[in-house]
Amino acid sequence: MKKIFTPLLLVSFMLLIVLISCKKKVESQPTILPTSLNTIDVAFDSTQVQTFFTKYPKLKTYQSDVEKLYRKHQFHYIWFDKDGLNEFSGLLYNKVNNLSSEGIETAIPYKDKLDAIYDNAENHQKADIETELLSSSLYFFYANKVYDGIDSQKSKELGWFLPRKKQSYVHYLDSLLVNPSLINKKEKGLIKQYYLLRDELQKYQKLEKKEDFKTIVLDPKIKSLKPGDSATAIAQIRKYLFLTEAISTDSKSNVYDSELETGILNFKKSSGNAANNIILPYHIKYMNVPIAKRIKTIMVNMERCRWISSDITKSKELIVVNIPAYELTFFRDGKPELRSKVVVGKAMHKTVIFSAPMKHIVFRPYWNVPASILKNEVLPAIAKNPNYLAQHNMEWKDDFVRQRPGETNSLGLVKFLFPNSNAIYLHDTPSKSLFNRDVRAFSHGCIRVAKPRELAVAIMKNDPKWNAEKINAKMDSGDEYWYTLKDKIPVYIGYFTSWVNNDGVLQFYDDVYKRDDALATLLFENKELK
Repeated sequence: MKKIFTPLLLVSFMLLIVLISCKKKVESQPTILPTSLNTIDVAFDSTQVQTFFTKYPKLKTYQSDVEKLYRKHQFHYIWFDKDGLNEFSGLLYNKVNNLSSEGIETAIPYKDKLDAIYDNAENHQKADIETELLSSSLYFFYANKVYDGIDSQKSKELGWFLPRKKQSYVHYLDSLLVNPSLINKKEKGLIKQYYLLRDELQKYQKLEKKEDFKTIVLDPKIKSLKPGDSATAIAQIRKYLFLTEAISTDSKSNVYDSELETGILNFKKSSGNAANNIILPYHIKYMNVPIAKRIKTIMVNMERCRWISSDITKSKELIVVNIPAYELTFFRDGKPELRSKVVVGKAMHKTVIFSAPMKHIVFRPYWNVPASILKNEVLPAIAKNPNYLAQHNMEWKDDFVRQRPGETNSLGLVKFLFPNSNAIYLHDTPSKSLFNRDVRAFSHGCIRVAKPRELAVAIMKNDPKWNAEKINAKMDSGDEYWYTLKDKIPVYIGYFTSWVNNDGVLQFYDDVYKRDDALATLLFENKELK
């Protein structure tokens, strides 16, 4: 009896394992679209996906996403319901046809085919595999253009080394199919600045259609305009300020009155110029930049916004430097706590666009002269003047030269270190007068800060061991002193030539490193795609 029971028990046990295994396999199958999507319960042959992309090669870049999407949904139709093409398909089609409002100028692949489908949507009530896969490809085309932007390798070739965000839009589509209105909400991983620029873009696109902008002509003999002056150019300036909403009315007067003065102050606030009421020729040159060029600048910077993850705004503390604005902002809990003018690298020594965590503050630092500066500047100076090192408070240290701590030190009295391969950091400077200039690209790549003491105080504000008095004492006397931050602070060095500030004012900055045109060429290179 024992010999019979054992085989029977073994067989029963094996059957139980098989049943459990089969159950697990069934449970692990991908789920079909939620019933709330109101889709038709029809599947198609998966081999038709390859056939489709063979017929439509210009969409092939989206093939892997499309395949992933349909594997997730067991190759069921998702763009059709019982009444034909669903609500979201039409909304997506309209969005794609209005890409220019998203700062994108590009041709839509197979637009004639899509137009034929969506202009006669009532004739497409029956599920059709070609329309289905065109719609899915159209979705990934839109997501790629609006949410992702150009390929990350291309952005690196343009000198952008800030980390790019990584997202998948396969799962996001389910949410849009359930609630199509989500596509209009400002919440899909894009930073707030993108939407602020988008609003300004649409204003400028409307301005361009008015065709009211005329070139402002200033008499060459006039070197400046101030309150009380009278000139034909003043009426032209007044019209410009009215069209750009710097003033609320246009009196057409040729006299520089108080209303115009208010407009000029608003204009200078938005253009990053010194806040005074004097109009100089270069201010008029700024006003004469064509609206079309301003529109291109906004589009270029919307593209840069696509590359930045909205997660950076979640940092408790954050330091952001915008190179073209020559400005540093220290954020705490998402709010700007300190702003400071900065000096950045000159065109020959561009400040790199990247990010790294700040780890150390060094008070009364030594300046270790970089090898390139030692070779090209210091050694030739020593050859001409044997007392050069002593006169500049420098000394040899092994095989390199360093400058001793003190007020004349090139790094000033404090530096802020975020270790990186670019050897870039923030620091004080004895050359304070440079911060009074409108153009501030003078350094060898590092970033000079106009308010270094205030920055140190802001960073160490919540450290009970430090206060303003102790920070001042460390900066004003003693030897070099290193302090390691308890919590690292992300530092982002970016490049934006247009930006909407906290007051809602759109600002344009000079393209100091001439990067905008190269990016614009990439953005608009496929405009003729058919």
